[in-house]
Amino acid sequence: MSEPIINDTGAVTPRDAFLRGVRELMPAWPGIFAWGLVTGIAMVKSGLSVTEATVLSLLAYAGSAQLAALPLMAAFAPIWLVTLTAVTVNLRFVVYSVLTRRHFAHLSGQRRLWLGYLVGDIMFARFTAMIEREPDYPHRVHYYFGGAIANWVLWQISSIIGIFAATTIPTSWGLELAGTLTLVALLVPLCANRPVLAGVMVASVVSVLAHDVPMRLGLLLAIAFGVGTAFAVERAGRAP
Repeated sequence: MSEPIINDTGAVTPRDAFLRGVRELMPAWPGIFAWGLVTGIAMVKSGLSVTEATVLSLLAYAGSAQLAALPLMAAFAPIWLVTLTAVTVNLRFVVYSVLTRRHFAHLSGQRRLWLGYLVGDIMFARFTAMIEREPDYPHRVHYYFGGAIANWVLWQISSIIGIFAATTIPTSWGLELAGTLTLVALLVPLCANRPVLAGVMVASVVSVLAHDVPMRLGLLLAIAFGVGTAFAVERAGRAP
């Protein structure tokens, strides 16, 4: 377990917490880089121009949603389906917000908006693990921000490299596997949380049963059922 960085007075400062967040995200950097690189390549190979892909990367910051929507865009699927797919894939961030809201509820709406933009799977996992180990850790917002901003910077760098190198990096490299393995490694510890475990189990079953549903709607069903289950279990746990 990582020990908090303390200054000469023995107190953890906001800067200490920020740097700790950056440092504890470092083991995941190879997976983040590979996942961003794959997303950048996929955007260009799906028909987007370099400019369009770059703008989308900076504004959306949602690799899984982008990868889910890009094949539909390339196949000229209806806009409602593309939008619904992207929104549904990102519904997990609603669950993340529910599980972390007590730590950020005291912040202004503008600060919560920026932290919401920066939310990511890996930093969410790091943050919840840290809070579980050290429930009284001070400056937890700065810790979260440090890791989240490091995640964002690395993601954008790797995504933009992928955008500009899309025509030279062969798909045979199998870079998407590295990103997928990183997410799997993060998901397993999160399953110690009952709402997450229930959501994962339900989503897994539905995704298998609905595999042959046209236009990849099985994915949407699995996510919707998984998120709904996680919400229900989380609310049941808070009920008196």
